[in-house]
Amino acid sequence: MAALEADDAGAALDHILTQFNSYDDYLDSQITTQDLFYLENEEMARQLVELGFRGSGEVLKREEFEARKAAAEASRLSERTQQKTLSSAGKELKDNFLKALAEREEANRSGKMASIIFIRDRNSRGQEVSAYIDYAHRLKVDEFEIYFSGKKKLFPRRTDLSFYNWDRNVSTSNSSPNYQVIAESACGLLFKNKCDRKIVNVDPKAYPGDSTTRTPIETDLYLQVVIYDHILRRKT
Repeated sequence: MAALEADDAGAALDHILTQFNSYDDYLDSQITTQDLFYLENEEMARQLVELGFRGSGEVLKREEFEARKAAAEASRLSERTQQKTLSSAGKELKDNFLKALAEREEANRSGKMASIIFIRDRNSRGQEVSAYIDYAHRLKVDEFEIYFSGKKKLFPRRTDLSFYNWDRNVSTSNSSPNYQVIAESACGLLFKNKCDRKIVNVDPKAYPGDSTTRTPIETDLYLQVVIYDHILRRKT
């Protein structure tokens, strides 16, 4: 019952903040034509409402109104800024791979998730290449709007966590700001997250690890795509 009352009070407050641009507008809504007739002074009528002598119900204090109004505006601006920083925002995405990247973009940018993307495809020479890509790191060093707009494909690089050219039998491995590569392991290729120190196992037949899920993606853009999503639980 108390929770319901609190929800109702919160909804009423939100309505006030949305409906009135200023505190004076809010006070004016509490003033009746009868008040103005007897007082003959709009400013005095406002003061009486603010003091609680006029108006209906409990009157919101000026400091609280302005503080909550400022907080609501700051929240709105923050949401707009966040939307602008997402490279996938406003893009019409048709391929499943691009949709999967868009779904994970905000979480990887904010540090809630550290996804590893496995891509296998053919390069411009027709050679089969693959790589495990640190998505969060690539978001910081690449301009992803060209990928989401379809002007260019996200492609394996020698500088990724692990790169392999299947035709030339050439491989490279590089640790990133988010992952340490563990190549010499009885379990095969492993990646240790530098934040929570948990292991991500990319062997398709093995358990991917704590807080990690393995998701194959059906796509027309590449020969094969698998995304390993590692959820980070930050201490508060």
